[in-house]
Amino acid sequence: MTANTLLTQTKEQMAALPAWARQRNQASTYPRAFLDVANAYGVAREDLLALAGVSAERVDDPGGKVSLQDVWCIAAAVVVLTGDESLGFATGDRMPLTAHGSLGYALLCAGTPREAIRILERFWHLRGRGALLSVDERDDGGFLELMPEFAVPARVNQVMFSSMLTSVYRGMAFLLPGMPVTVSIWLRGPQPAGFERWQSRLPAVRFNMPRAGLSLLGDTRVLDQPQPTADPEALSAALLQCERESALTDEADNTLRSTRAALVPGLAGYPSPEDLAETLHMTPRTLRRRLHEQGYSYRQLLEEARRRDSCQLLQDPELEIRRIGETLGYLNPANFTRAFKGWTGLSPREWRKRYAGG
Repeated sequence: MTANTLLTQTKEQMAALPAWARQRNQASTYPRAFLDVANAYGVAREDLLALAGVSAERVDDPGGKVSLQDVWCIAAAVVVLTGDESLGFATGDRMPLTAHGSLGYALLCAGTPREAIRILERFWHLRGRGALLSVDERDDGGFLELMPEFAVPARVNQVMFSSMLTSVYRGMAFLLPGMPVTVSIWLRGPQPAGFERWQSRLPAVRFNMPRAGLSLLGDTRVLDQPQPTADPEALSAALLQCERESALTDEADNTLRSTRAALVPGLAGYPSPEDLAETLHMTPRTLRRRLHEQGYSYRQLLEEARRRDSCQLLQDPELEIRRIGETLGYLNPANFTRAFKGWTGLSPREWRKRYAGG
């Protein structure tokens, strides 16, 4: 794929997203980090912004807002003009907890690292649009998984995910001084040229993995230790601000997040569209319409939930793979294997052998 094709495809795919991708509700902190890194390579910011199709006024105001489309197009333009696909690590390294506004402040003020992780999962949508965060906790560790929220060229997705995960790692390193658990960054794509320059500032980074995220291995009781920056009063104020910011998003966006949260398997499998609508206090028709406004359908979200839950369930060696498939709604084991291979490139048995437990 040529540079021009990369940028063209990114713009086309972002433009095809629903209107929420063009709403100015993203912090300008993030595109400025990409602009600063590109400037260190000698790329003029005006050239980069012109190529991305974003005006300087949108990113110059420290308290200003940009659209999700602006952020991802700037990232694609950085890749095009620098030719360096390892710069995501550099931008993530520039974003400590304080770069994430009220959410970052809430994480700092949380009582324990575990509480901070739960707050991050709850309000991730305020700062992490473009990726979905799912937290899987186990006795021997956990996994903070990022899943794409929409389709963009894989090279751009890799740059954005490496930036997000490096920033999350930086925050975790601050909350857990000395890092008593083993942390590694997982990325789905190959190792980019130039990665060696950032390697010394990062934990182990594993490329060509079946999923992207932050892997934690070790005694997770350390997550329950009090944070030195814990402040209950300040935490309450920060969470209230996060709630206000979340309330400013439109109803369709709130419905999408609520639907994702409610799509968990029970004894009878995943809830049906009718069950979800009842849980969310709306009619099935209203649920269908609001999801459509966000560019999603029940079937797409069900597939997303199955992919998420399959990896979590496979971590338990006591669960039979046949039983996992049934829990996810695949009565025929071959259908589960086929679906799982489509998600990860591996059969459930191969995935468990290679990745379960870390």
